[in-house]
Amino acid sequence: MATVDLLFAALFNAAVLFLVTAGLQLIFGVQRIVNLTAGSLYAFGAYFGASVFEWFSAQGGPAVLLLPVLIVAGLLAGQVGFLVERVLRTVYGREEAFQLLMTFAFVLMFQDVLRYVWGAQPRLLADLPSVYGMIAIGAFTFPAYNAAVIACALLVAGLLWWLIDRTPLGHIIRATAENRQMAEALGANTRRINMLVFMLGSMLGTVGGALVIPTTAASLEMPIALIVETFAVVVIGGLGSIRGAFLGALIVGLLRALSLSYFPEMEVMSIYLVVVFVLVLRPYGLFGKAAA
Repeated sequence: MATVDLLFAALFNAAVLFLVTAGLQLIFGVQRIVNLTAGSLYAFGAYFGASVFEWFSAQGGPAVLLLPVLIVAGLLAGQVGFLVERVLRTVYGREEAFQLLMTFAFVLMFQDVLRYVWGAQPRLLADLPSVYGMIAIGAFTFPAYNAAVIACALLVAGLLWWLIDRTPLGHIIRATAENRQMAEALGANTRRINMLVFMLGSMLGTVGGALVIPTTAASLEMPIALIVETFAVVVIGGLGSIRGAFLGALIVGLLRALSLSYFPEMEVMSIYLVVVFVLVLRPYGLFGKAAA
């Protein structure tokens, strides 16, 4: 694989990873819950996106609207986060092991729901990215759809930065993350903040799943495969850090593309060698902080 092709494949993988990991980081930053459900939401977004676009096409919808239809489908699928948060709020403040068990239970339940609704066979929107054609730069060409997904991830990164650092709502979210009792004493409705943050994190995960479906098959193995990479991103970038999610996703995306090109048998090992290296040198990740 040429260097430019490899770099572009890495950026596409990093873009999808960033969307899912940003949601996970946002939820942990405010609610202090390691949400294992992120992988299941990603898979749910992929299946739901495939079904919505198939329905859209059956109604005579043009294939050129693939990207906006998948984004809308991902946002709709993310509404399931409302139900998940309603259950998880019963374990806020409980031991971390209890919270992990609760989110793992959701992973198992999602797995059965996906199998019941869509069956055990993988689903794929074959060849649809080709409707956007290819972008040519000199001797190199790459799919315009993949470039659009990368642009979407960059846009989301910018919007998250603006939301958290430049808006009154973002200031309340940061205050809740840093000192919940103080935020409540100043009048912040932390229960509503929890709901908003969890919904936003869920929608980032489902949109990521919906956007990836034209390039890979939705399958029952997606949640576990995704969570392996997502937690590598979290460890490298630092738990609770959006900047860490961005940089961690870039590192993992590049490592994955390199290993698939040169040593496909070493894909997971190459990623987790870097994870071990980061843990030894910076136990809280590149942008993480020790718990107060």
